[in-house]
Amino acid sequence: MKKAWELERELRINAIPMDRRIHGSGWFDLGVLIQANDMLLKMFWEEHVPGSGAVEHAYMEMIQAQENKGYDLSKAVPFYEKGMRLLRSDDLAGLRAVTTEMLEAIFSAPKIKDHPYFQYFHPETWDSVVEEMGEVDHENKTGSISDLAQKIHQGWVGQLAGASFGTAIEGYTGENIAKVYGEVTSYITDPETMNDDVVYELILLDVFEQKGRYFTSKDLGLEWVKQLSFAWSAEWIAFQNIKQGYLPPVSGSHRNPYSNWIGAQMRGMICGMLAPGWALEAARLAHVDGVVSHSANGVYGEIFAAVLTSLAFIEKDPRKLILSAAEYIPARSEYKDYLNFVLKTAKQESDPIKAWHVCDEFLKRYNWIHAYPNMAADVLALWFGEGDMTKTLSILAKAGMDVDCNGGLVGNILGITGGVPAKWADPIGDLLETYLPGKERLSIKKLADSTTELSERSD
Repeated sequence: MKKAWELERELRINAIPMDRRIHGSGWFDLGVLIQANDMLLKMFWEEHVPGSGAVEHAYMEMIQAQENKGYDLSKAVPFYEKGMRLLRSDDLAGLRAVTTEMLEAIFSAPKIKDHPYFQYFHPETWDSVVEEMGEVDHENKTGSISDLAQKIHQGWVGQLAGASFGTAIEGYTGENIAKVYGEVTSYITDPETMNDDVVYELILLDVFEQKGRYFTSKDLGLEWVKQLSFAWSAEWIAFQNIKQGYLPPVSGSHRNPYSNWIGAQMRGMICGMLAPGWALEAARLAHVDGVVSHSANGVYGEIFAAVLTSLAFIEKDPRKLILSAAEYIPARSEYKDYLNFVLKTAKQESDPIKAWHVCDEFLKRYNWIHAYPNMAADVLALWFGEGDMTKTLSILAKAGMDVDCNGGLVGNILGITGGVPAKWADPIGDLLETYLPGKERLSIKKLADSTTELSERSD
């Protein structure tokens, strides 16, 4: 095998000078790249969510997320305030510099002594996660499920309907949603299935088909690089990490303040559909997927979503589903502690909105894209929704937060347990649209058939 210096020397020896009397210098082509980099920089300082138009300050949210993990970000906040002033004055040169200073302050922030976050235990490996679970069912019940293909199809339809419902209102409080739309019990606009949530599920399906049931997180991360061209928050950082050679599971935790956010939780449904009635396997797949872009509580959020989906194939009662799925979350984790708080609140309150206000106050320091407040919204909507899709989605609208992700989860679960009413199914038809090359327009029915076929594979 040749050495690097030999390869470089061979390249140089064989290189014939380009006649610059004929060809231009090429320097001016770099202007396009400079503009693209500045556009991306400005997006992370301020962006509006496609669909709903909600405002996001991703760098400020990075500070918030790191604070939630128990770090002192007092030195980073002034850089954010300065950066916003530079953004408003369109001083991009200054903005580049202050961004660098702010990121240094974020990632060098000291731990806060005795912060509650560090009192929890967050197992990382799959084996250690299982050790921290409660009494869980290891049995594979896939073979005993009747109408499996129909349930998976309805799960997909429910997920896409719920996500389409939430796309127009995500990122706002329930109170402000009501000021504009009143009580939301139907689609606000003509629904469209395009969003940034489902693409990760489609990539996982490709890897499952190529590699079999026991694909690795590395397999999945490499496929992300092949198929994705852009991502956001935790997925964006993981995407950049992977391209820099930080392969999973390091990709999900390395310099990733967003690693406890909803990005893994929002895509756990595919793991449940690939392990119908086999909850522990759904949890394992969620762990394999989750560590690509998240760590600790972010991964546990995906496990929760996956197990809820898996158990929906054999249990129709939403409350029983939630209580059973809760046992799969590591017992000494912060996620489990907060889940227990939400469950306690649900049992004590008879009104879902009162219950939501209690949970919202308890979780107010977390961003609307964090796993915790959205877990609370999902649990309360399912707990009080009585298995009715309209009632359940309406509760999600009253909670606000990341409504498209939450609608996708509860819609999938209710689609599996009871089917999707025509009111929600008919407007989206059989079309899933994505921005993945080669997957721009997909048949939902064909996607469901493929998912069913893969779910029955044992290898």
